[in-house]
Amino acid sequence: MTRPTRAKGGRKPAKGGRKAVKATRRKAPAVPRREVPAWERYAVEVAEGKALAGRLVRLAAERFLGELARYGEKPGREFYFDAGEASRIVRAFPALFRHHKGEWAGRAFELEPWQQFLVAQAFGWRERSGLRRVRKVYAEISRKNGKSQTAAGVGLVLLGVDGEPGAEVYAAATKRDQALITWEEAARMVKSSPALARRVRSFRHNLHVPATHSKFEPLSADFNSLDGLNPHGVVVDELHAHRTRGLLDVLETAMGARRQPLLWMITTAGHGRSSVCWEVHEYARQVLEGTLEDPSFLAFVAGLDAGDDWRDEAVWAKANPNLGVSVKLAYLRRECEQAQAIPSKQAAFRRLHLNDWTEQRTGWLPLEAWDACGGAVDPEELAGRRCYVGLDLSTSRDVTAAVAFFPPEDGAEDGEPGAVLPQFWIPADNVAERVRSDGVPFDAWAEAGLVTLTPGNVVDYAWVREWFHALRERWDFEVVEVGFDPWGAVQLAAELGEDGFVMVPQRQGWQTMAPALRELERLVLTRGLAHGGHPVLRWMAGNVAVKLDAAGNAKPDKAASSDRIDGIVALAMAVGRAALAGGVGREVDADEILAVL
Repeated sequence: MTRPTRAKGGRKPAKGGRKAVKATRRKAPAVPRREVPAWERYAVEVAEGKALAGRLVRLAAERFLGELARYGEKPGREFYFDAGEASRIVRAFPALFRHHKGEWAGRAFELEPWQQFLVAQAFGWRERSGLRRVRKVYAEISRKNGKSQTAAGVGLVLLGVDGEPGAEVYAAATKRDQALITWEEAARMVKSSPALARRVRSFRHNLHVPATHSKFEPLSADFNSLDGLNPHGVVVDELHAHRTRGLLDVLETAMGARRQPLLWMITTAGHGRSSVCWEVHEYARQVLEGTLEDPSFLAFVAGLDAGDDWRDEAVWAKANPNLGVSVKLAYLRRECEQAQAIPSKQAAFRRLHLNDWTEQRTGWLPLEAWDACGGAVDPEELAGRRCYVGLDLSTSRDVTAAVAFFPPEDGAEDGEPGAVLPQFWIPADNVAERVRSDGVPFDAWAEAGLVTLTPGNVVDYAWVREWFHALRERWDFEVVEVGFDPWGAVQLAAELGEDGFVMVPQRQGWQTMAPALRELERLVLTRGLAHGGHPVLRWMAGNVAVKLDAAGNAKPDKAASSDRIDGIVALAMAVGRAALAGGVGREVDADEILAVL
């Protein structure tokens, strides 16, 4: 029998002759599963409804995922997403930056998934050339969600991580104090980071990288000159506070010489619809909805949806992506309870903590709270007491009001309210017209002695002067100060000053009236005053609308009020003067106010 031969290069047959050799199949090497980064997981969870978010954030997530599927992560197309670069920048935050406040002080700055979603897109999306695609970022988020800290980190990335020679980075705002907030965050990050401290020199209002001749400085609209700027990066803080496009336009045009500049705008919701912030908000909405196409614009607008009940804590996470991290639920609950009890605080709570665009004007206090302060006031029992007077003069049609406020005397029992004694004057010739046109019973009030009619069609200020003399001569009151609005009151104020009254001008701006109204509001809510149920003063209390500034402070707004509020303005001035002189009782906190209500 002939032994089988094998062909050159062939396999040696197995022992056993012609018995077939079973081939061994090799398994294909396992393809490693792609690790989905946190920013992409966040987008998926939001888009699928697994993570609670408002409509505009959901649209932002869908936009990212749609473009990621369309363009991919490889260069060559019009745009591509550089996941490696996005990851490098996201990792730079905990590697370089440290928290320096509160419970996180000293810890690495780990970006939350929503923050990664924003930062990764800003630095990851690229044009075919390899330069950044995103040139403008708009982040509209409620307070305490880490906007300023994230923006400060972005500024430092643009300063020292981005590789831009001679980078100029600015923290910009309408006022220098506001611009310093973000810049000082960045300066503290540098100070607390050994790696940054070795590379970045810190001077007064200047962070400087000698190796690249780069700088990071605060900048404001009231700076003496905005000429010669060549910014690589700008962080604009509280865009809602910008009344015009002036600073924004200067910065945008100045960035034109850079290869890949970045404008990072952060804000809470504003109030009103005639502002540069509302313009940018609307532009962001249209980009997210797809009605405008702008690949260079990145938006993240976290807020409630139409139909959401602002009092329902189940929806608060829509406006607070950091809820449970930097935003505490217990804190929001307390703020919400106070906003429900104090109408003037409602708009501020909704705007600042729920990112809800509101009007500047809102109602003041519920009349139930006002009526609870209706304790009797007897001028005879007030004889010899010290008081502070607020004076609000009028035009021919308005009501002139003077209100005396008597703070509790030294040694008074806890809880004893201050007493309120109002006086009103109107022109006699206008009474019938006011009753017919406004339906206000000035005639009946005059007959009851609640309003004094002065002859003619304008208020005769001699009658007002006479009342002031009666305070001292008839009632023996010690008039400590008279606060007055100087508009139209110069002559009477001079005359009263000659009569020995201490006259203190109180202009009707935020600086004077906001703390005065806040003190009056506190006294009403804690039943710290007694007004005797005076019907004219009650009518005016029901008319009051207030105007809010950017910080949520309130002052009376005559233009928006339903009718005359002169008595409340005068009372606020009187209470404000007493508070400044230490004549009003102790401070109370929100929990105590709510307990009284």
